[in-house]
Amino acid sequence: MAGKAQEDITSVLHENRLFKPNSDFSKQAHIKSRTAYNQLYKKAEKDPEAFWADLAKKELTWFKPWTEVLDWKPPFAKWFVGGKINVSSNCLDRHLEGPRKNKAAIIWEGEPGDTRTLTYQDLHREVCQFANVLKNKGVKKGDRVALYMPMIPELAIAMLACARIGATHSIVFGGFSAAALRDRINDAGAKLVVTADGGNRKGGVLTLKDKVDEALKKTESVETMIVVKRTNSDVKMKKGRDYWWHEEMKGASAVCKAAQLDSEHPLFILYTSGTTGKPKGIVHTTGGYLLGATVSSKWIFDLKENDTYWCTADIGWVTGHTYIIYGILSNGATTVMYEGVPTYPEPDRLWDIVEKYRVNIFYTAPTAIRALSRLGNEWPKKHDLSSLRLLGSVGEPINPEAWMWYHKVIGGGNCPIVDTWWQTETGSIMITPLPGAIATKPGSATLPFPGIEAEVVNKKGKKVPADVGGYLIIKRPWPSMLRTVWKNPKRFKETYWSDFPGVYFSGDGARRDKDGYIWIMGRVDDVMNVSGHRLGTMEVESALVSHPTVAESAVVGAPDEIKGTAICAFVTLNTGHKPNEALKKKLKAHVTQEIGAIARPDQIRFTNHLPKTRSGKIMRRLLRDIAAGREAMGDTSTLEDYTVLAKLRQDED
Repeated sequence: MAGKAQEDITSVLHENRLFKPNSDFSKQAHIKSRTAYNQLYKKAEKDPEAFWADLAKKELTWFKPWTEVLDWKPPFAKWFVGGKINVSSNCLDRHLEGPRKNKAAIIWEGEPGDTRTLTYQDLHREVCQFANVLKNKGVKKGDRVALYMPMIPELAIAMLACARIGATHSIVFGGFSAAALRDRINDAGAKLVVTADGGNRKGGVLTLKDKVDEALKKTESVETMIVVKRTNSDVKMKKGRDYWWHEEMKGASAVCKAAQLDSEHPLFILYTSGTTGKPKGIVHTTGGYLLGATVSSKWIFDLKENDTYWCTADIGWVTGHTYIIYGILSNGATTVMYEGVPTYPEPDRLWDIVEKYRVNIFYTAPTAIRALSRLGNEWPKKHDLSSLRLLGSVGEPINPEAWMWYHKVIGGGNCPIVDTWWQTETGSIMITPLPGAIATKPGSATLPFPGIEAEVVNKKGKKVPADVGGYLIIKRPWPSMLRTVWKNPKRFKETYWSDFPGVYFSGDGARRDKDGYIWIMGRVDDVMNVSGHRLGTMEVESALVSHPTVAESAVVGAPDEIKGTAICAFVTLNTGHKPNEALKKKLKAHVTQEIGAIARPDQIRFTNHLPKTRSGKIMRRLLRDIAAGREAMGDTSTLEDYTVLAKLRQDED
């Protein structure tokens, strides 16, 4: 979601630690040096269309070549115009001709400990079968299919089956309410819904079928529901509408030719919440999206033939679309899927899975890293994590202290960390270190991916000097970019292209340091006006988290008669530390020492929980309402735990 550009942003965080790529890692990496990165970047800058066209020929399999690389009528882009391609056949069929056909495509573990491994051949067969099930139920090219499922292999099978026949999928995270699901089904006009009787979460059962039943009471487009039996929950099946997955699959043919789809055919719609009103349906198309997913996966995660790769995101988020399924399978790699939460039944579940499957590449969110570090080092130390060779971070800026813990405790000081910046809207990673080529700084996403022209500008669109905060924009179109907001091109233009005409505004504040490294300062909506200075919340949060007592913090502005805005910090403490007035004073002094008196919090509120989306992002907008004593406004459908708001209001009393 983009925000509105206002005045310039003051940057106060400074981090000087530098970690050079390990020479052994660099030797075997796809991109081996800073010189190689610079050459790639300059090549793309000089002729971006030729750069992307070369990669599209090399990395993807096309039925028919394109006639035009890019048709750009700002803000509307079409990539590889006239080209015919299929995402499902790129992720599956092309790997069946050699030894990969018997290689594990998906290694899956359920929360209760049940496991399943699907080779590329297995996955291809089941995808073809389910594609035929969809066809048998009247789903045609261009129809929308809603997927509301737990993290089970059938979710991957369903999305690849949709892609195979040209049905546009809309995945709705399985933790959303019936009302949130209903709104997304109605907006997309979904014809069929795939769900499960339930899913496993924290030792309990997450009911899903019941929520779909509730949602469908107020929908008109859905004709059919397919239900996976996962938890053996007692569910009601409506005759003529509801069908069991396993029964439909029994009679389905395992032969289904992949449809030859236009490069611009809509692959999926993914809803992202707006600050107000209804969620936005972000539309991604086929050829360009797959190219961004494939190349970024290969170069950033340095994927090799024998790698076992694990991204801990839910497929309900864009990270799961791109970096669990499409980008990873397109490269013929092995991807791990896990159904449950990171701390069930014990806080070492993730490290147990890393050890068990000898995971080489591990990609997770800063929220998870902070939460796991708070539980103590003894949990990861119980496990042999020596298989890890690369770590990644995604979802929001990672504060330097969490980065250092990840580096030392999980990576043993040996693994490069790729701290990645991107969005639902961008489709693939935009700013990141390439692990064999770029020296890293804790907390910085470092440099733009080759072919991505990112800049930090002031409100007039002029580039700002080094270490001055500004607005993060992308100056040129890129293949995996969103094409529109579903059924709402006006909203697409206004949200992303109106602040800096013809240029994509990310809605994030950022700065570039003297080395050209980009530091994300958080959402522009989260910037605070303090005594005439505009401060990014992320920098104050990082200073707080660098104190040994603090596990997590969220900083917002609260109305103040004198300063205009007072800095209000919500702080969660590490285990073993108790909140008191003396600690409040220490934390305020610590922030002053770290980044200066301008950033000293006026209020510190201790809390055991922060309001987060189900993908782990802190909803600072709701905290701003609490700090100002207002009722929570806008869309709260992505909030993971509604009781957190009530608890925070009680703490206030």
